[in-house]
Amino acid sequence: MTQENHIELKQESNIGFAQENSTDLKTENRIELAQENSIVFKNVTKAYGKNVVIKDLDLEIKKGERLILLGPSGCGKTTTLRMIAGFEEISGGEIYLNGKVVNDLPPGERNIAMVFQSYALFPHLSVWDNITFGLQLQKLPKEEITRRANQALQILHLTGYETKKTHELSGGQKQRVALARAIVKHSPYFLLDEPLSNLDARLRQKARTELVKLHEMFQPTMIYVTHDQIEAMTVATRIAVMNQGKIQQIDTPHTIYHHPANTFVASFIGSPAMNLVQGTYENGVLQVGHTKLAVPEPQQALIGHRKEIIFGLRPEAMQPNFTAGTLCGTVEFIENTGNLKTVTLRIGDHNVVYVQASHSRQPLETITGVDFSWSDVCLFDSESGENLDLFS
Repeated sequence: MTQENHIELKQESNIGFAQENSTDLKTENRIELAQENSIVFKNVTKAYGKNVVIKDLDLEIKKGERLILLGPSGCGKTTTLRMIAGFEEISGGEIYLNGKVVNDLPPGERNIAMVFQSYALFPHLSVWDNITFGLQLQKLPKEEITRRANQALQILHLTGYETKKTHELSGGQKQRVALARAIVKHSPYFLLDEPLSNLDARLRQKARTELVKLHEMFQPTMIYVTHDQIEAMTVATRIAVMNQGKIQQIDTPHTIYHHPANTFVASFIGSPAMNLVQGTYENGVLQVGHTKLAVPEPQQALIGHRKEIIFGLRPEAMQPNFTAGTLCGTVEFIENTGNLKTVTLRIGDHNVVYVQASHSRQPLETITGVDFSWSDVCLFDSESGENLDLFS
């Protein structure tokens, strides 16, 4: 199928493909949906020989959203980004940009702006020449090049650096030059491959704010790759959590944090991560460590006939108790980070949980257990790891 072909109508698909010249109302609705989804992956596979790194990926990225591809090293997030840009050929499936197949479209014809992890600046060129290099290749009018470059320099606080070479710049300034080079293209697609990983913590925080402001100003479809969950939570309108070449969950930052789809997402998001403790269930009672917990009826319905359950609770959802506690334990370690203290609490013989306590008047060493609300609890299937509330 060439890039000019319209998307084939498939009744079983929920992505919204349409046949050319069809006047059927359902088909028209599907065309509209395909246009709303700026980028679509349909059953995309990427393999290097026998090593399959992306497996049957289905993904819809809406026009103008900020989608973060988040996951550990080697999960396939950068490969996914590079397939959008055309730097990696796909092994199977189809990729659509604005409703058209781009499998065979060269990178230079996809109208995509990309910011690389290494910035990929030309060391022998000045800041001005780096920013305007692509526009000069496009042979845009000199006045238009000047207008776009000056606008980018002003937005990114680079005015006065036009004649400097890249070796004279700090890491934060190089990062802003790379962003400026991308935004002057006025591309509808803005791809970023871990652009802040080379910056220190203070600069990263400032750069995250600048990225969101840039997106709000130009409204491109932004796809941003990172392994840093703080970047993902603060920048994204939606997050796609990836592992082993598959999307584990795609949703808003709030939903992913509070309602993780499975134990992988629960353990990957959060610092410390969600506490996951194995429990044994029988007749409305869940035993966690040496403590027996009476399970409310809504949670009993979720558990059903299961005997083994994984009990999940965020550290900040646990309140220290210094006399007993709903869930009993003994203190093993206290980590002090200044504004927050994290207590490592042993529950039973094998389980350890983390409790965040910032304003306790009593010595944290004397904690004997924790209290919690069942509304904050996530229950996971012990075999599949799926969240029972989401897959019941």
